[in-house]
Amino acid sequence: MTPHRPDREVAIVAFAQSDHRRRTDDLSEVEMVMPVLHEVLRQTGLKTSDIGFTCSGSSDYLAGRAFSFTMALDGVGAWPPISESHVETDGAWALYEAWVKLLTGQADTALVYSYGKASPGSVRDVLTRQLDPYYLAPLWPDSVSLAALQAQALLDARATDEPALAAIAARSREDATANPHAQLPGARPQGDYLVRPLRTGDCPPIGDGAAAVILAAGDLARELCARPAWIRGMDHRIEAHSLGVRDLTDSPSTRLAAERAGAFEAPVDTAELHAPFTSQEVVLRRALRLDDGVRINPSGGPLAANPVMAAGLIRLGEAAARIHRGDSDRALAHATSGPCLQQNLVAVLEGDTDA
Repeated sequence: MTPHRPDREVAIVAFAQSDHRRRTDDLSEVEMVMPVLHEVLRQTGLKTSDIGFTCSGSSDYLAGRAFSFTMALDGVGAWPPISESHVETDGAWALYEAWVKLLTGQADTALVYSYGKASPGSVRDVLTRQLDPYYLAPLWPDSVSLAALQAQALLDARATDEPALAAIAARSREDATANPHAQLPGARPQGDYLVRPLRTGDCPPIGDGAAAVILAAGDLARELCARPAWIRGMDHRIEAHSLGVRDLTDSPSTRLAAERAGAFEAPVDTAELHAPFTSQEVVLRRALRLDDGVRINPSGGPLAANPVMAAGLIRLGEAAARIHRGDSDRALAHATSGPCLQQNLVAVLEGDTDA
């Protein structure tokens, strides 16, 4: 299957995120998002009026009220009227929509942001609303219990073991010591079983946070950023809704999305994987054919900070930031949504290299 190559060059030219915290009772969604939006605009020198398209990602279920994203627009400034859209999912999919908008030539710049406040309620219960409404959702299986089913399937298949999962957790949080925004940096014990075989250390922290990126096309991207992170390909796919018809030890949708995005055409040096549970990194590494030479989640990944609805966008932003700094030449970014890696998005980012 030959990947489709976009006719227009589009790049991530700026990325900003909040400090991720266990609770932000002192902040509203607008107050949490606004500094991030100001920072990402400052990096490029753009004003809100210079942005051709704005797209956001969030969840009304977390906020507990319908159309909650309209309030967050106060942080953007929606007057004079702007071209705006919203996705009720992780901001990575908002970035996908904005990317398509720029590819069609309908805009030259885009602001993408997402946010989530998981602290006010029980996010483990909230996420059950993603499940099949007839058979699974009425049973209220929480997100950690479903991830534990996947982890146990991997153990039964001898694809990993508990010490290997603990090593993933230790590596991720040790890497997060260099990330000033991380919620859980540094070494920490694995702790007790939360849902066997997953211990506390195998699971992501609950917390609040926001992120934003700016996209630009062609020569404008080069004017706004010294080393743009060009989006060479991006694709997303979905598994069957019913967990009972899926092999939880594999992720065909991730593999197909990576193939369509061109991830297998050349080696990558960095991969930012949206693997909230240690066991899911095992699945993703196999599906994406990532060997030990690839730097996995140098930011610490979602095991160090996992703001629901923003963690996937952060993976794209972190991968882009490494290209901006010259720490990476070809990076892969992955985002997921739904139980047990149900929906998966893969992007391939590249920086310009000297001829």
